[in-house]
Amino acid sequence: MKPTKEFTVADYLLTRLKQLNVTEVFQIPGDYVKHFTQALEYFDGIETIGTSNELDASYAADAYARTRGLAAVSLQYGVSTFSALNAIAGAYVEGSPVVVISATPGADARQIGSMYNVLYHHSTGNLNADQEVYERVTVAAETLSTSAGAPEKIDKLLIAAITHQRPVYIACYKEVWGEPCPKPSSKKLEPLVIKSEPAALENAVSQAWSQISQAKTPIIFAGIELLRHKLTKQLEELIKASGMLYTTTSLGKTVLDEKGDKFIGTYSDQASIPEVIKIVEASDCILSLGTIITDDYLWLVENKFSDMIQVTTQETRAGFFTYSNVTLKDFIEALTERFKRASGYPLKAIAPAQPKFPEPWRSNSDPKYDLTPEVITFNRFFEHATSFLKKEKMLDDIVMTFGVSSSMYVATNIYGLSQNAYISSAAWQCIGFETGAASGAQLGSGKQAWTVAGDGGFMMIAQSLSTLVKYNINSVIFVMSNGVYAIEQVYVDMDSFKAGPDHKFDEFDILPKWDYQALAKAFGANSYRAQTVSELDEVLLKLKKKTNLPTLVEIVIPQKDLAQQMARLGNE
Repeated sequence: MKPTKEFTVADYLLTRLKQLNVTEVFQIPGDYVKHFTQALEYFDGIETIGTSNELDASYAADAYARTRGLAAVSLQYGVSTFSALNAIAGAYVEGSPVVVISATPGADARQIGSMYNVLYHHSTGNLNADQEVYERVTVAAETLSTSAGAPEKIDKLLIAAITHQRPVYIACYKEVWGEPCPKPSSKKLEPLVIKSEPAALENAVSQAWSQISQAKTPIIFAGIELLRHKLTKQLEELIKASGMLYTTTSLGKTVLDEKGDKFIGTYSDQASIPEVIKIVEASDCILSLGTIITDDYLWLVENKFSDMIQVTTQETRAGFFTYSNVTLKDFIEALTERFKRASGYPLKAIAPAQPKFPEPWRSNSDPKYDLTPEVITFNRFFEHATSFLKKEKMLDDIVMTFGVSSSMYVATNIYGLSQNAYISSAAWQCIGFETGAASGAQLGSGKQAWTVAGDGGFMMIAQSLSTLVKYNINSVIFVMSNGVYAIEQVYVDMDSFKAGPDHKFDEFDILPKWDYQALAKAFGANSYRAQTVSELDEVLLKLKKKTNLPTLVEIVIPQKDLAQQMARLGNE
C-alpha cells in the first residue's frame, strides 16, 4: 500500500529526473540510502530496476544514458559506490550523463562516531571519502547535510550533467532524503548555453577554413560528442554544405544513420576495411569533430597532427594553432556558413561502394579455417548475423552493445546500422561492459539489445542475465566461446594463435569451462548453442520469434581463431 506522506528531498530529485525523461532508475539497496529507495518504490512514473550487483546497475545506467539522454543509479554508501566506480569512470571518459545517488551516515551517527571513535559500517573512517573519490570521475559532486537549499543544489547538479554530458554524484546524510522539501517548478531543467568568445571563434574558423580550402582530399572525422550534445543535425548540415566524405571513430560509430553516399565506413585504425584506411591515410585535411582521440589512433596523430583540425568540448586546434573559449556547436555552425557562402562547394565526392557481401567478412576470416567452412570464426559470425539482420530488415530495430573485445573491433566493419545503435566501451576499454549494458540500452532506446560478449567478459558480469529475466527484457546475449581472453593474447604474444601444439596461450589468458545452457536455465533465460555455421543460421532464424525473456546464445569458435582485423592491430 502506498504510504501517505509529505513531499521530500527524494521526491524532488525523482520529479526532476522524470521531467528529464528518466523513467527507470537502476538500484542496489542499502540502509543509509533507504529513504531514497522507499520514495523511489512508490514514485509514480519511475520504475525501480533492482540489479544483481553494482557493476550491473552502473553499466546499465551508462547505456541508458547513452540512449535516453540521462540516467540515474542509486547505490549504498561505500561498498556499493566503490564497487560501481569502474563503470562510472567509463561513463565519465566516454561522455555519458549518469546521476549517481547515494547516502552517507547521518548527523547522529557522525556525532556518536566522533564522540566514541566508532567506525560505522561501509566506511573507511573518512565519511567524505565517497565524494572525494567521485570528484575524480564526475563533473559535479555534492553531499547534502540538510534539506535547506536542497532544491538549488539538486538543480545545479542535474544541469551540470546535461550540460557537460558526464556523470554527477549526489549524496545526502541518511535522514536528509526523507526530509520535507518544496516541489520543483513544472518547467524541466535545460542545459546551460555556453557561447564562444567571438574573436576566438572567428580566428579558429578562419584558420580551419584556410586548411580545408587548400586541401585536395579533406574528410570529416566524427566523434561521440556530436551525438551526446545533440549536434547531429549540425553535422548533417555541414556534410551537406561541404560535400565532404565522413568517417567516425569506433566510439562514435552510428553518430548518424549509416546511409547515404558520404559515409565511407568507420575508422578503427588497422581494424578498418582497406578502403577506409586508404582514404584516411591519403587525406590532407582531417576535420575531427567531437572525437575522443585514444591510443587506438596513435598513427593518426603521429602522422597527421598538422593536417588535423581537432574541435571538441575540451579543445579547439587547427594544425598547430590552439584556441580557447570556442564551443563545438558554434564552430560547426560558423564553418557551415563558410561553406554555404563559398564557391566550389559542396564537393561532389562520393564514398566508395560498400564491400559486396560476403565482404568484408570473408577476407578477414582467419585463413587457418578456409578449408573448414562450417567452423564459426569471428568474421563468419558477423557475416551470417549481419546478413540475417539485413534480410529480415531488423537493423533499424536493434541496438548493439560491446565491451572491449575482438568482436567490438570486427563489428566496426558493419555498414547500415541506424543512429545510436552501436554502444561500446571503445575508449575506456572495459571487458564485461556489454552484458551489463544490455538492460539499459534496451530500456533506454525501446529497441531490442543484441549484445556480443567475449566469454571472459561475460563471466565477469553473468548475473546481468538474471536482471534481464527479472524484468522481462528480451535482449539477445551472444557469448563468443573460445575459452580464452583472445584480445589480451593478441597484445601479449600473437604467435600463440599459430597452428600446432608448440604455440600456446599464456596460462593467465585461459578461462574456465562453463555450461552456458545450464547457466541460462538456472537464471530462467532461453538458450541456444551453435558450434557450426549451419547451426548458427538455425539459431538466428529462431531468434525471429520474440519472447518476453532474454536469450543466451553460446557461439563456439576455435581458441586460435584470429580475426584479421585483430592481427593487423596487433602487428602495429
